[in-house]
Amino acid sequence: MDFSDKSLGINDAPFASTKLMRLHAFGFLLVCLLPFVLALDLTRGLFTLIFEKETFSQIPLIPLVSAVLLYGNRRVIFSDVSFGRVWWGALITLGLIFLGVARLNLWQLSSANQGSVFVLGVVLVWMGAFAVFFGAGAFRAACFPLLFLLFAVPIPEPILSKVIFFLQKESAEVAGVFFRLAGIPYFRQGFIFELPGVTIRVAEECSGIRSTIALLITTVLASHLFLRTFWRQLVLCAVVVPLAIFKNGLRIMALTTLSIYVDPGFLSGNLHHRGGIVFFMLALLPAALLLVWLQKGEKPSPDVAEGT
Repeated sequence: MDFSDKSLGINDAPFASTKLMRLHAFGFLLVCLLPFVLALDLTRGLFTLIFEKETFSQIPLIPLVSAVLLYGNRRVIFSDVSFGRVWWGALITLGLIFLGVARLNLWQLSSANQGSVFVLGVVLVWMGAFAVFFGAGAFRAACFPLLFLLFAVPIPEPILSKVIFFLQKESAEVAGVFFRLAGIPYFRQGFIFELPGVTIRVAEECSGIRSTIALLITTVLASHLFLRTFWRQLVLCAVVVPLAIFKNGLRIMALTTLSIYVDPGFLSGNLHHRGGIVFFMLALLPAALLLVWLQKGEKPSPDVAEGT
């Protein structure tokens, strides 16, 4: 039996290997904490942004999902653990450069953009530390959970504004289609709709940027867990934007229609401010049906085919 740190499997591992595995994990965790120690002020600012900015709200969840994915596939990922080659440290160095850019803020970045650069630096340090302390084999096996961490990086300006404007514009277009289908007369000027008894404006908040990001993250995760063919994974992820726009347009039409024919309070009530989850689930339904259809077209895995 090989007791060298070139093979530190966690399945029935001997005591010496288990102890070395713990040393690898301890070193990895220490390096992961390094960015927060080096930039305590940015860390505090990041927590503020998480509560204030909707595009930062997914940050605490993403590392948890990655950790669950790593743990669930731990027998494969950590079956051959070793210290990675020195050049893997380039990822850590690159991450530290981004941390320095965010910390010094020589370009006078906004607090949100500063936070985005900081989070990107943290993610790169984590990825590099994983490669250094667990080796190239473990890094390749853990490629998806590690790349999934990039979802924690908020979209920076001006890219975010352009994405929001696109979703806002297309959502207004879809809402107009729904109004016509429902037979509700309206006069439209840009993002403003004049309807019987009410005038609405499709604001930036109506773009649904937060739910669109959540839908994208959910779909990417589902494609990884339930589909094996790359093109099928790509097809499932490609429907995210159309579904998000459809969902936003439906929400605008539904709330407006309810305010016209039932109660004007629907435009400012709980369904408007807290009912996003209802329409998010409506968008998930066709995505789930597409996932089931794509699954049926895949061949069984070798293990299933052999009945093992």
